[in-house]
Amino acid sequence: MRLRIFLEPQQGATYEDQLAVARAAEDLGFDALFRSDHYLSMGDHVSGLPGPTDAWITLAGLARDTSRIRLGTLMTAATFRHPGPLAISVAQVDRMSGGRVEFGFGAGWFEQEHAVYGIPFPDSARERFDRYEEQLDIITGLWSTPVGDTFRYEGRHYRLAEGPALPKPQQGPRPPVLIGGTGLKRTPRLAAKFADEYNVPFSSLEDTEKAFDRTADAVRASGRTVPMVYSAAQVLCAGRDEAEVSKRAARIGREVSELRQNGLAGSPDEIVDRIGRFGEAGAARMYLQVLDMSDLDHLELVASSVVPQLD
Repeated sequence: MRLRIFLEPQQGATYEDQLAVARAAEDLGFDALFRSDHYLSMGDHVSGLPGPTDAWITLAGLARDTSRIRLGTLMTAATFRHPGPLAISVAQVDRMSGGRVEFGFGAGWFEQEHAVYGIPFPDSARERFDRYEEQLDIITGLWSTPVGDTFRYEGRHYRLAEGPALPKPQQGPRPPVLIGGTGLKRTPRLAAKFADEYNVPFSSLEDTEKAFDRTADAVRASGRTVPMVYSAAQVLCAGRDEAEVSKRAARIGREVSELRQNGLAGSPDEIVDRIGRFGEAGAARMYLQVLDMSDLDHLELVASSVVPQLD
């Protein structure tokens, strides 16, 4: 089981805040540092100050300011960027990192953040997914086109004239692609076609296992032979004792009982047991959502008291 740290910087974080977590996670031996791709804070517990940071600009900085830890997004929104420039950005950050980037990519869903920053938001979920599927075709197609060959695309929403399909990522033929969500049909099909990893975010153990099963069925139906990696994301609230758990829960505006039911909360032993159950359901990686970026001792506790029990 690989543990990865997952941040929500739109809730209020500077680049320096994110770098501090990334360096701590790297020093403590965590597998990867992922961040969300949002431009607006969520919930009444936070102000969002000093304001959002762009996911790929941030990851470019982290690519140069770290050396080992893998870097990625859960999930870059297809509604935020045109596919051609996005393929260039991700490829460049992959090279800047020495080949440590993973590309989590989703259709986009938070309508309000589009409205406040003037980003077009398709009216229907069907159109968002249609555009998202074309973007997956384009981005993976640009990266996978051999150097010296050209790429052309004619879709309903996007058209690319014949071109050199450059730059290439450092990882060949492309960085790993992550697709997530709990959709019943289209998400599993797209994951089977495009993804190296399928992620289920913030769902119950039972719903996560069902989603894994749907995607595994889609993988088999597609005739795919490349193995799929299955993963889950859960909020983290660990403590050496109940008082420490309660203190950390209060700092993120949550109740301990709710976090025990809907996340990874409690003592290290409780969290090991909970992670083990996700492992039994098929998860090979867990993304630990860390909502208080100032609490680096939280990461140290997991690294020293949870990780050794997972080996």
